Amino acid sequence: MMNPSIAFYFEKQSPWQKHVNLLRKIVLSTGLEETLKWGHPCYTEKGRNIVLIHDFKNYCALLFFKGALLEDKEGLLIRQSDQVQAARQMRFTELKTIKNNQAAIKAFIYEAIAVEQSGLTVPKKKTEEYPVPEVLKAVFKKEPKLHQAFKALTPGRQRGYLLYFAAPKQEKTIISRIEKYKPHILAGKGLNDL
Repeated sequence: MMNPSIAFYFEKQSPWQKHVNLLRKIVLSTGLEETLKWGHPCYTEKGRNIVLIHDFKNYCALLFFKGALLEDKEGLLIRQSDQVQAARQMRFTELKTIKNNQAAIKAFIYEAIAVEQSGLTVPKKKTEEYPVPEVLKAVFKKEPKLHQAFKALTPGRQRGYLLYFAAPKQEKTIISRIEKYKPHILAGKGLNDL
């Protein structure tokens, strides 16, 4: 059933308006509940997230929250980046692709519902498995208090920093990021904590 409180998402002018409206129709035909999460239409089963519709500059997509557990013989699901562990996207740039793949889309949705109902979870990479940039290792060696403060952070906060510090290609950018967030780390705060 369409949720009138999120109609604005489907009414907004964008190059993907027809695409997301068709995706909405397909997803709703599977019996999922429509809600709004993170500013996007999210489809749930008994309150558990199954799939999300979102659009970007170059494509629109269905995001399957546990897509890594779905069988994808055709290679239709995309991992957005190396850091993404569980979610997978099914991307679209043409309306006819959505029309021609309705059966596959529904099959993925039904499989995603079954995965959620089964209680399966995607094994998450442990914090210790994330690479620590050499620059950060050097800073930790020079500043043991910072290293202790970092180790005292929750695993999620540690992962957030490790991913953020490892992303740039240039060493000076990594150093700049580390310097900027030293006070946060020493205060026990995560990357996005105020």
